Amino acid sequence: MSSLPVSPPLPNPGAGRRPRSAFKGRLEWRQLIDWLREDGVVTPAEAQRTQQRLAAGDSAQHPLVRLANVGLMHAGTGKTLDAEALTEWLARRSGLEYLRIDPLKVNVGRVADVMSISYAERRRALPVQIGPHELTVATCEPFDTDWVAEIEAHSRKTIKLVLVSPGELQRYTTEFYTLAKSVRAAQKSGEATMAPANFEQLVELGKSKQLDANDQGVVQVVDWLWQYAFDQRASDIHLEPRREIGAIRFRIDGVMHTVYQLPLTVMAAVTSRIKLLGRMDVVEKRRPLDGRIKTRNPEGDEVEMRLSTLPTAFGEKLVMRIFDPDSTVKSLDALGFGGHEAQRWEQLVTQAHGVILVTGPTGSGKTTTLYSTLKRLATDEVNVCTIEDPIEMVEPAFNQTQVQPQLDLGFANGLRALMRQDPDIIMVGEVRDLETAEMAIQAALTGHLVFTTLHTNDATSAITRLLDLGVPAYLINATVLGVLAQRLVRTLCPHCKQPDEGFERETLAEAIQPWRMTGGFRPYKPVGCIECRMTGFRGRAGLYELLTVSEPLKALMGQAPDLSRLRQQAAQDGLRPLRLAGAMKVAEGVTTLDEVLRATPAWTR
Repeated sequence: MSSLPVSPPLPNPGAGRRPRSAFKGRLEWRQLIDWLREDGVVTPAEAQRTQQRLAAGDSAQHPLVRLANVGLMHAGTGKTLDAEALTEWLARRSGLEYLRIDPLKVNVGRVADVMSISYAERRRALPVQIGPHELTVATCEPFDTDWVAEIEAHSRKTIKLVLVSPGELQRYTTEFYTLAKSVRAAQKSGEATMAPANFEQLVELGKSKQLDANDQGVVQVVDWLWQYAFDQRASDIHLEPRREIGAIRFRIDGVMHTVYQLPLTVMAAVTSRIKLLGRMDVVEKRRPLDGRIKTRNPEGDEVEMRLSTLPTAFGEKLVMRIFDPDSTVKSLDALGFGGHEAQRWEQLVTQAHGVILVTGPTGSGKTTTLYSTLKRLATDEVNVCTIEDPIEMVEPAFNQTQVQPQLDLGFANGLRALMRQDPDIIMVGEVRDLETAEMAIQAALTGHLVFTTLHTNDATSAITRLLDLGVPAYLINATVLGVLAQRLVRTLCPHCKQPDEGFERETLAEAIQPWRMTGGFRPYKPVGCIECRMTGFRGRAGLYELLTVSEPLKALMGQAPDLSRLRQQAAQDGLRPLRLAGAMKVAEGVTTLDEVLRATPAWTR
């Protein structure tokens, strides 16, 4: 784990090794008040007031916590000093590096190898990074260091101390050791066993047994896994068996992070536990399976997870897709629509009948856009029906049908059946073939509003894709209302982004030719802080390109359609390409040009 410095670096070559102070022992609130007054952090009057309040009682709380609870006022800003602010000040005072623990960067499995939980709690110390020659230990007692030599001798590594807030130290000490204990308990229960799904060990099928999915240690690991994923804003959880060990990885803001490594026996048991909760066939490991689970996040909101398993060379891989409970109620502004596209999209989706296409690669946010739009359209006066593969999110306002190829219920057959269900609005998960495309068009011709998706690079390419599938141009002209193409880009962290003084406008101009940027321009650059795990980015936003089918565009489709001519006409009709939408986000300080160039295709006419 790399540390996350917040305080400015101190002119002290020994910072982090040992505190630079003659004071020794545990912190006392009286000593802290004296130091705060000496450093000018609080006024003498504020220091005296605090001493009088704290002298009246006693508490087992850490002195930093006691001072924070009193509500000390900063002498310069007048703001209340909380535990984090006081810890940052103490880090500067003691010459240690201030740290906010990022649990994704801690090898939790090795924490218990350094010291026991009783030792960690007694010394108020927590190992957070274990290198080949150095051991980084977080503490909230910078001057109580008698134990350091003992751990250095035990670990045969040099100790580097970093300072954390008492609350954070207590929280992660409990979490890390509880997880390590659960994993060890689960591993002990399944000792001398291996998961039988490993292709290299099939010969051992008759000899091996599996760890019970209901084992208490396994249950605790699964509970921790979900809690952890919700805390870290993960969109996907991956359980990946490898040759020697199993890896747990999270996808956060579109980027994968390794979180933890488990023994293969524990990994197999955790997978079985989750399959059991998802009502999947626990015994079947030879073919892919799908399932879903509903649970609640720490805020008490209901969260739905879609499960998918896949047999691999070293066992059964499990991916859990976590759906944001607020995704179906997001406004167009929250999704990332600009004013130009939002107004045109609203006009499009309020039509009585026709086909509306949403395009983009997997993971570009198409489902979120569709569900959010349909949720707003699904009033008591209309009947909204969907045919999906799979059903991404269960929404009570819709009538949702799952594609089941084994029962000969595909998109085309399902859509044919939906037509007899008196629908007003239909959503087809994806147009994959001519039969489905023709059924969607027939539904539109008979007075229904149909939403569906395609996989194309941009909005205009969706028209040529339909033609390539074999849909006649006159049917496209008669039914297709518009095409929305979209991408997702990471958004700059609002806590640490800074104006980019070195931004080259020529690079932006080259990227969005032949368009020109007008109005205010505030480009920012990523910096990195504790809130974004030093990445400079936090969250994602959509980029949108909306094509509306105009009469001139229909005339072009009636001829031998040429993609470049279609794009030119679409631009004249008001289409703003994805790259231009991204440039607008750069100008607004929402994201960076590098993110936009990475996520969007070049505009060609």
